[in-house]
Amino acid sequence: MRGKRILLGITGSIAAYKSAVLVRLLIKAGAEVRVVMSESAKDFITPLTFSVLSKQPVITSSHKPDTGEWNNHVDAGLWADAFILAPASANTLAKMANGISDNHLLTCYLSARCPVFIAPAMDLDMFNHPAVKANLQKLASFKNHHIISTTEGELASGLFGEGRMEEPEKIFGILEDFFFINLPLRGMKALVTAGPTYEAIDPVRFIGNRSSGKMGFAIAEELSKRGATVKLITGPSNLSLNDHAVERTNVKSADEMYSACMKNFEEMDIIVMSAAVADYKPGETSNEKIVKKNNLLSLSLIPTIDILKSMGERKKVNQLLVGFALETNDELNHAKEKLGNKNLDIIVLNSLNDEGAGFEISTNKVTIIERSGREHSYDKKPKEEVARDLVDVLMDTIKK
Repeated sequence: MRGKRILLGITGSIAAYKSAVLVRLLIKAGAEVRVVMSESAKDFITPLTFSVLSKQPVITSSHKPDTGEWNNHVDAGLWADAFILAPASANTLAKMANGISDNHLLTCYLSARCPVFIAPAMDLDMFNHPAVKANLQKLASFKNHHIISTTEGELASGLFGEGRMEEPEKIFGILEDFFFINLPLRGMKALVTAGPTYEAIDPVRFIGNRSSGKMGFAIAEELSKRGATVKLITGPSNLSLNDHAVERTNVKSADEMYSACMKNFEEMDIIVMSAAVADYKPGETSNEKIVKKNNLLSLSLIPTIDILKSMGERKKVNQLLVGFALETNDELNHAKEKLGNKNLDIIVLNSLNDEGAGFEISTNKVTIIERSGREHSYDKKPKEEVARDLVDVLMDTIKK
């Protein structure tokens, strides 16, 4: 559930108190939760409860009463990876089934393109009424709609029977199973490299570059979101992972990165080499700090191991190898040459001549080139979105 965007709709039912537990479970699992409540839901539980638990403002109407600012129902509907209505009252079920949108919750529902999960809650006779049964059947026939069955038990009226909303722990499990089963890269293993390497001159000084690791970290987390088991090998970086499912290995030098990569290479299905590995390292490293003198200091540099080329030489038919090319001149030709020379399946080109591309910033502007010659050019966008674009291309390649 980590990183999933969950929109939770709460309607007028005594079972609304259970939804507070559901929010807590989702937040603890790493999901991002936004709550929208109908006016009648506020009679059973306060918006403040959900605001505290979700750490987000709770939406109850189409505008903010104090400022008149519009709460955009379209944005809310498109934001979500899943829309859960829990509890869903008989009244709300009827409106949903017939396209009625007389409150903000329902306008969000009609705007949602994501899967919708509906957890009904009502008294026994209401639940057994033919109209309610027909509405549930109709909603179940809608694309991407999932009805979470009610349970039997003691009801608020004192009656015993069907109509109880499913317990929050079970609803959470249903959502977790849904996302896991539908993850397109489930069962695949991915290796991602990120950041710079530092090649020591002495115990204090090194040769390095300005790579922050942001691009590689974003790719690792995007692959994990799609179900892959991800190992991230990163050079020195101040970044931390938001997705704790990604296994992180820290290295410093090109030699250390080579050893870590080759240790894992054979078992990987997808390898994305986005690290900015140093091309050269000092031929000799001093064990003591080199003392500054008034004469010139010369360094003899030797090539580092070409990790990407080594992988290309060992790559198996079922492995997908992705490289990066940061260029400053004749960019496209240099990238295509690297694609062929290093036996890559895909290369991601960015240019320091493009504004908003390169090191130490949160955006990038790339062209993704496939072995087939197909090119995908994108405008400047946040690196998280670039990662999504790249993984989309990877998935298309895998399907072929």
